[in-house]
This record gives sequence, C-alpha cells and structure tokens, in this order.
Amino acid sequence: MATILIVEDEPAIAESLAYSLRRDGYTVLTAGCLADAEAQPGAIDLVVLDLMLPDGSGFDLLARLRRRQAPPAVIILSSRDQEADRVAGLETGADDYVTKPFSPREVVARVRAVLRRTARTQAVAAPALPLPVTADVETRRATIDGQPLELTRVEFDLLHTLLSAPGRVFTRAQLIDRVWGDNFAITDRTIDSHVKALRRKVADAGGDAGIIETVRGVGYRLGLGGEGGGADGG
Repeated sequence: MATILIVEDEPAIAESLAYSLRRDGYTVLTAGCLADAEAQPGAIDLVVLDLMLPDGSGFDLLARLRRRQAPPAVIILSSRDQEADRVAGLETGADDYVTKPFSPREVVARVRAVLRRTARTQAVAAPALPLPVTADVETRRATIDGQPLELTRVEFDLLHTLLSAPGRVFTRAQLIDRVWGDNFAITDRTIDSHVKALRRKVADAGGDAGIIETVRGVGYRLGLGGEGGGADGG
C-alpha cells in the first residue's frame, strides 16, 4: 500500500486522519510543520497538506514537492472554501482540495481516488508517432522541441493523456476522469484554465502552443501545431 504523509499542525485532526488511513491499510507519517515534513525520509506517495502551518504556508512545500524528480500526489486541506481558493490550489499543482471541517472518511475516499488516478495515468502507453512534445511518466519530465517544460502535476497529466492518443479528441469529462479520477467535482472552466497554463508554458519554452488544439464544444486534442482547432478560446 501507499505511504501517506499528513502535514497538519492540529494534533486532533492529524491523529483522526492517520487512524482512518491506517485502518484502510496505508502507511502513515505525520508532520506538524514544514520543517518536519521536509525532514521525512523515504518515498512518499501522497501528501495531505494543511495550508496554514506554524512555520509558513503549505503552498511553499507544494512548490518544493513539485520540483522533485518523482513528486508525490497532494491533497490540500484548508478552511478557505471559496471557489477562487480551490482553483488557486489546483492550479498551483494540488490533485485535490478539501475544505474544513471534513469527514475523515471523505478524505480516505479522496486519497483512494487520487492514487487510482495516478496509477491509471502512469499506465497509459507512450505514443508511437514522433512528436515535438514528450512526457516521460517515470521521471515526470516533459519537453517541447527538446526544451524542458516545468509543469505542475495536473499539467503534466493533461499533456500525458493527450500524448497517449495524438489526434484523438478528449472531451472535458474524459480529461477529468483521466487526470482527477471518478466522481470529481471539476468544472469545464477549471479544465480550460489548466490547458491555458499548459499552452503558455509550451510557448514560453519556444514551442508551438497550437499543438494543443481546441475542438469547440467538445474538448481538446494533441495535433501537430497550428492545424485545425487552434489554441484560442480555451
């Protein structure tokens, strides 16, 4: 089973989550601050991360985790429940966002869903056709025309999904299922926001953002750039 790190400074919350996750068969580690979290040895598969910590913001740890060669999945815990806060958390690279107060059973279910989604994404076969863009799931590294792309987990998984079938149109619902998992409350607007950010990073690296094509009213596909649907309009 996977190893879960809970980064939470409220002992009652941390203990409740740890108990529920251990009952589900997971190996659980806990940390009450950023320093303790970064000192954890060994491989971590998923981090349950509080944003308000005594020695800084959980966003700082999230950014450092995303720079790892094999970054863990991340589920944010936060008392901020506005849509803008949830979108900011997901766009920063979190895989899920849970608002306080919450049920430990709900968090366990979301952990299962995120880990299933991660395993499913890693199992997608690499495309046979040579393309200017690559996404190596083993190293979590992506390139465009040989130049590295610094992507969040969600952006990488979106690119990898599109790369699994160049030319195929993926609906937004299919992308949600592949990238976030079943029964996940992600809006079309959130998908469009992540695609826009991915295109911007492709362009910033000197690539053709038009390689990610919009099929209006349907979804997105990976093309050869500048053909068909184009990169405008989300």
